[in-house]
Amino acid sequence: MIFYFCKVFLVYVIWSLWPLNRKAEQRLLNPTPGSTIEAARKFGIDLTLLIEQPRLTPDQRIRKLQQAMYMVSELRSEYKR
Repeated sequence: MIFYFCKVFLVYVIWSLWPLNRKAEQRLLNPTPGSTIEAARKFGIDLTLLIEQPRLTPDQRIRKLQQAMYMVSELRSEYKR
């Protein structure tokens, strides 16, 4: 479970730093049937985050990352109880 979380988190960080062009945005918003993007959407991955993250400033991205890290530490401390 932790390995899966780390893998998803790494993909999130890489994509948050990768600027998208219009064509890539359209593929994420309207995936072709049978594509891996469509499979990801059906699996429950929020593809709009891949579009929104690159539009943030580096400072905004760091703040969001810090908030996520804080939330994970809170969840861990609650789980240990």
